Amino acid sequence: MPRFFCPQPLVAGTTVSLPEAVAHHIQVVRLAPGDLITLFNGEGGEVQASLVAVAKRSVTALIQAHVAREAELPYAVTLAQALPEASKMDWIIEKAIELGAAGIVPLSAQRCVVRLSAERAEKKLAHWQAIIVSASEQSGRNRLAQLAPLQDFNHWSSQQDLHKRIILTPRAEQSLADWARHQPPQAITVMVGPEGGFSEAEEKAAMAAGAIGLAMGPRILRTETAGLTALATLGALWGGM
Repeated sequence: MPRFFCPQPLVAGTTVSLPEAVAHHIQVVRLAPGDLITLFNGEGGEVQASLVAVAKRSVTALIQAHVAREAELPYAVTLAQALPEASKMDWIIEKAIELGAAGIVPLSAQRCVVRLSAERAEKKLAHWQAIIVSASEQSGRNRLAQLAPLQDFNHWSSQQDLHKRIILTPRAEQSLADWARHQPPQAITVMVGPEGGFSEAEEKAAMAAGAIGLAMGPRILRTETAGLTALATLGALWGGM
């Protein structure tokens, strides 16, 4: 059954006009009145709905039963990802959402090749938000991950946080898997560097502010692989996969 994000009240027995983007998608896949769809608004659970009218520029649906179904991890993992080259960030965000990430923090680090102006950063954030919505629709998640504004790494890493922060570094002696085996499931933030990794100075500053330096094993992973492997590792060890 097709799933769509619909950020408005979804009350059983009411008829709603679907957002323009959703209406366009419904027309593209040629759904018709009477077809069933699933809607979610990010506040928990989902609803089944039947299409009432499908016009050229608008679609209405009748909200039916609410289903209290969730697909979230039983702990929150935030992925703090230094900006990679080209369109890698799109792919990283999409797959991180599929793997259950509760938050995405884009970081500007010393070795980042990509530098975004304020205007470009704003456009990128809107683009990444759309990817989060699409990946949530596809993967069956009923809550949207939080997307933070682009942050300077040194400024962000110096801030105090209630969650443990893990900085992935090949210089660490302990692996994430070994650390997680001896820890209860908990909310954490995983920090991943750009193609050249975080600089030694950045790692030292982050760890001085409380971050735990951990490796991903004996092999060096690419920036687009490391964070996703970390999410999968935690899912396998702490549950939720």
